[in-house]
Amino acid sequence: MQKRYWRLSRFYFFYFSSLGALIPFWSVYLNHLQFDSLEIGQLMAALALSKIVAPYIWGWIADRSGFHIRIVQLTSLLSLMCFLPLLWLDGFWSMLGLMLLFSFFWNASLPQFEVVTLGHLGEDRHKYSQIRLWGSLGFIVTVSLLGLFLQLVSIDRLPLILAMIFVLIWLSSLPVPEYRSQAQTDAHIWTVLKKPSVLALLFSCFFMLASHGPYYTFYSLYMESLDYSRASIGLFWSLSVLAEVVLFVFMHRLLTYKSASFWLVISMALACLRWLLMAWYAENLLVVLFTQCLHAATYGMFHAAAIHLIHDFFPRHHGRGQALYASVSFGAGGVVGSLYAGSLWETVTPEVTYLVAALIAFVGLLISFRVRSPV
Repeated sequence: MQKRYWRLSRFYFFYFSSLGALIPFWSVYLNHLQFDSLEIGQLMAALALSKIVAPYIWGWIADRSGFHIRIVQLTSLLSLMCFLPLLWLDGFWSMLGLMLLFSFFWNASLPQFEVVTLGHLGEDRHKYSQIRLWGSLGFIVTVSLLGLFLQLVSIDRLPLILAMIFVLIWLSSLPVPEYRSQAQTDAHIWTVLKKPSVLALLFSCFFMLASHGPYYTFYSLYMESLDYSRASIGLFWSLSVLAEVVLFVFMHRLLTYKSASFWLVISMALACLRWLLMAWYAENLLVVLFTQCLHAATYGMFHAAAIHLIHDFFPRHHGRGQALYASVSFGAGGVVGSLYAGSLWETVTPEVTYLVAALIAFVGLLISFRVRSPV
């Protein structure tokens, strides 16, 4: 079990290392290529657009075949191959097409790896967060070192760095043992989807990720406009994920104290607070540090709660259940978040954009009260 723990953890470490390079710095790279805010919003939305359909397609294949880690290995390799042309292409339409193709495969691997992890944990799935925290550590290491590195060299190096990380993701997936789920039919998944608690959960996840649109798309540029250095910005990102790591260490205890649906509501409420503070007090360093600590709730607590609820709501369709979660939240929610952020960022002000984010999170909070953990 110890060997399996490290194999699972290693994949999370490298997968989220790629996010540590992509999310904070890709918009800065696009800005360096002279794209305007609307184009940056559209290109960042492309990363999430395929997540609406890709995870479910691959989840269906995994559930029908009973293979999950094989899907992870295949899509990790194909995403690497699709990303490589971005090392030399920088036109808007060519980049948009390649980012859509790359993300179709890249977005498919994580939901199926969640199934593999939870499957190997079995009755100990409340310990999921103790494995998942290695992903957060990978994010911290990458965003911290890359923030310092990009102080010294041109951001033109970013695509090459990302390509190297994608190689490590693929390599780390190879030693992971297969989790063979029983192949399923389509008979009962629609019955599950019609349950009010399931619909409320999926809509809550959509609004939570949509509210993160200004953060994931323009946070680094926002901080630069307020005269924070790139090294500081990298440390801000690191702090947010460090807080997430601390949360993951204790999340299994929280889940034995209160239900996952309770922690879902708490995370939604703290998201409202986070975006309000970003709208009104982003010039204040202490407030910035505090809002980054709130990432422990708005991502860590939210994600752990949602993963557990999805696993329990879809006992016979784990692959498609996790895929639906990814599609609705990080897919549809991520697309809507990137698009409205890109449209509003210069049309109004960053402050107003974050107020819109707070309103979106509040709608998700109201819906989350309808989620009930399955008995």
